[in-house]
Amino acid sequence: MTGAMERSGATLLHSSSQRWQETRSRVTQESVIELEHVRMQFGNRIILQDMNLTVEHGEFIAVLGPNGAGKSTLLKILLGLLKPGAGMVRVLGQTPRRGRREIGYAPQHRVLEADLALRARDVVGFGLDGNRWGTGFPSARRRAIIDQALAEVNALAFADAPVGQLSGGEQQRLLIAQALLSNPRLLLLDEPLANLDITNGQEMVALIAGICRSRAVTALLVAHDVNPLLPVLDRALYLANGQSAIGTPNEVITSATLSKLYDSPVEVVQALGRLFVVGAEI
Repeated sequence: MTGAMERSGATLLHSSSQRWQETRSRVTQESVIELEHVRMQFGNRIILQDMNLTVEHGEFIAVLGPNGAGKSTLLKILLGLLKPGAGMVRVLGQTPRRGRREIGYAPQHRVLEADLALRARDVVGFGLDGNRWGTGFPSARRRAIIDQALAEVNALAFADAPVGQLSGGEQQRLLIAQALLSNPRLLLLDEPLANLDITNGQEMVALIAGICRSRAVTALLVAHDVNPLLPVLDRALYLANGQSAIGTPNEVITSATLSKLYDSPVEVVQALGRLFVVGAEI
């Protein structure tokens, strides 16, 4: 009897271990983002046309293109805030829906009023209590979670400062910290480099890339200028005129590819280690 129980227990342990390994394998192997033949339009204006995209675990991808090309719209589709008119979308193996903790989102930054009395840590804390009024009840665990996120974005030094007195770059760090609170597997960052000078932009890129590497997080980052991102990018996704192209920066940001997307002559020039696009608005 004892031998039978031992064999039964060993079988259960083996079965449990096997299921865990299979689950781990699926999580590792499944694509983080899958789009097939996605179409999105507002009224008569086509934003995305027959878009196909696969993003794998751990990739760092820049989403580029002119204003109105659909960069922010794409993020909202992935967040479940917008539903495409046609096509299939899967994020982390599921149909997009609102409020998924596996997805961290930093929206476009708006400069806050100078007399706003909220502390920096209060703004970050909205990532924990954003579904209810107020700034949440204080607790040691809550403070530790917020402090960890602030530390990751190098913002502990101004954690108790009034948020309205912080620079645009410092406020942007708070939005990224907020997006990290749920330990996401996917980060969606909407123009975190906007209104930053070259030095601060480079610092922000290094910060985000470091976080993504240390956490093994997949990231889609919307930007207008690809140059600060070139050292850390895996691929670039370029949107224009309802069309899209994805590949390495050397594959996508070329005269031939962009001329095809814009359906007009575009010249890409490399100089001083930077890419310049002539004839189109990035």
